[in-house]
Amino acid sequence: MAGKRKKITAISILGTNLDQRGRANKRWEKWRPTVSICQQEDLIVDRMVILHEPNYLKLAKLTADDIQVVSPETNVELFEVDFKDPWDFESVYSALYDFSQSTKFDSSKEDYLIHITTGTHVAQICLYLLVETNYLPGKLLQTSPGKKEEATVGSYQIIDLDLSKYDQIASRFDHQTVTGVDYLKDGIQTRNENFNRMIEQLEKVSILSDQPMLITGPTGAGKTQLVKRIFALKKQRAQLAGNLVVVNCATLQGDKAMSALFGHKKGSFTGANEARNGLLLEADQGLLFLDEIGELGLDEQAMLLRAIEEKTYLPLGADKEIQSDFQLVAGTNRDLNQMVSDGKFREDLLARINLWTYRLPALKDRIEDFEPNLDYELEKFTKKAGHLVSFNKAAREKYLKYAVSPRALWSANFRDLNSSVIRMATLSNGGRISESNVEDEIQRLKSNWQAAKSTTINATQVCIRLLGEDTAEEIDLYEHYSLAGISEVCKQSKSMADAGRKLFNRSRLTKSSTNDSHRLKQLLSKYELTFDDCCG
Repeated sequence: MAGKRKKITAISILGTNLDQRGRANKRWEKWRPTVSICQQEDLIVDRMVILHEPNYLKLAKLTADDIQVVSPETNVELFEVDFKDPWDFESVYSALYDFSQSTKFDSSKEDYLIHITTGTHVAQICLYLLVETNYLPGKLLQTSPGKKEEATVGSYQIIDLDLSKYDQIASRFDHQTVTGVDYLKDGIQTRNENFNRMIEQLEKVSILSDQPMLITGPTGAGKTQLVKRIFALKKQRAQLAGNLVVVNCATLQGDKAMSALFGHKKGSFTGANEARNGLLLEADQGLLFLDEIGELGLDEQAMLLRAIEEKTYLPLGADKEIQSDFQLVAGTNRDLNQMVSDGKFREDLLARINLWTYRLPALKDRIEDFEPNLDYELEKFTKKAGHLVSFNKAAREKYLKYAVSPRALWSANFRDLNSSVIRMATLSNGGRISESNVEDEIQRLKSNWQAAKSTTINATQVCIRLLGEDTAEEIDLYEHYSLAGISEVCKQSKSMADAGRKLFNRSRLTKSSTNDSHRLKQLLSKYELTFDDCCG
C-alpha cells in the first residue's frame, strides 16, 4: 500500500513588479511567477503563503484571488512582512528570520518549497541562507516564463540544498583533482615546513613501498586518520585489493589477544565454540594498522614478527598454517626503544617495523597550522550537519588569539579542536558563531584542561609518595595512573585478596583456579611495594 502523500506548502515573496503585470484581464496574458506556481500540471500546491509588504496588501489579495481561479484546491495565506529597506541585508534578513521563527513547520506532514524568483536579490540571498541553515526547512523553488503558448504558465525547478547528497560527487572530484600530498593532508593547506616535508616523503613511501611503517606521536595527533588516508591513496592507485583493518592493541588484553589477532580453531580453549579467522586474515591483501603496538604482549609480538616476515602464522589450536599478505602500519605514543631496554618490546620486531618511521607532532608543536585545521573542522561539521557554519569576524579573532596563546594547552591535540568546534557550531544561532559562543567555549576548555591537569598532578603525587621522586620520574605517566588506582583500591579493601578480587574482577572469571592476592603481590613487586605500602 502506497504511503500517504505529504502536503506541499509554497512560500513566496510577492513580486511587486513581476506579480503585477497588466490591468484588468490583461494580467492573464502575462507570466506572473507566484501565480504560475499553482499552474504547473505536475506540482500540486496545497497551501500558498504569500509574504507581502504593508503597502502591497491590495496586490496580495488580487494574487490570492487569481490563485483560487487556477487552483481552487490551494489554500492561500497572506503574511505581512515589513522590510523597511528591501535592499538592506540586515533589515531583510531580520524580517524573514522573524517569519521563520513565528511559523510552525511540520516536516513530517508537509514538504516546503521556498520561492526565490520574486523579491530583491537581497531577499533571494536571505531566503537561500535561511533554507541552507534549516530555519526554513525546505527546498528552493525557481520559476521562469515559458515560450509561445506556455508563456504564462512557464516552468519550475526544485533545488535541494541537502549537502550530503553531493558527497559522492564531491569525493570523486576531490580524488581526481588533489595531489597525493594534499590527499594525505585531507586538503588542509598546512604551513609547518617540517610537517609538510614529512608528508611529502610519506606520500612517496606510501606509493612506492609495501614495507612496514611506524607512525608515532601523542594521543590525538591524528595517527588513525593519516593511516586511513594512506590506505585510500594506495587503494586509489590499485596497490591494495583488500581491506583496511584498524586495531587498538590496548583493547587486546590477556588470553584473548592472541585469538583476536591470529584466530583460533574450534575447541582450542575454553569458550572457543566456533572457529575464528582473526584480524590478520581480514587484512589479507590490504592494510593492517596496529595502533598502540607497544601494548602487545611478548608472545603476540613474536608471532606478529613471523607473520610480517614469512606471511604465514599458526592460529591457536591449529596444526595448519595460514597465509596472509598484508602491509603493516604500526602506531604508538610510547618510546619503543625504552621499552626494548626494559624488556617489554622485542628488539627484532622494532627493527622490522621502523624501516619508515614518522612522528606526528602535537598541535602545540605546529601551532601555525591551527587556522587551516580550524577551517577544516568547520567544513567537516558543515558537511555533516547539512548547513553552513562560520564565525563572525570578531569571534574568529577572539578564538584564534586564545588558541595560539601559551594558555591554550590542546592536551588532547586535534581531538580537543574537533570537540571545541562541534560545541561552538552546535550552540551557534543561524550558523554564525558569536563572541559569546567563543567566550563560553574558552571557559569550557580552561575548565577541562585544569581538571585533566589536576588529575595528572594527583596521580603523580601518589606515585611520588609510594616510590620516591626519582623513581616516579623514571616511569611513564600511564603507570602513575595505574599505581594511583591500585593504591585507592587497596585503601578501600579489607585484605590483599579482597583488593585482588576487585582489580581482577573480569580476568579471574576465565581461570579455573584463582589466587587474587598472589597476582596483586606480583604486580606490586614490580615496584618493590607491598599491600601495606599502598594502604598507608
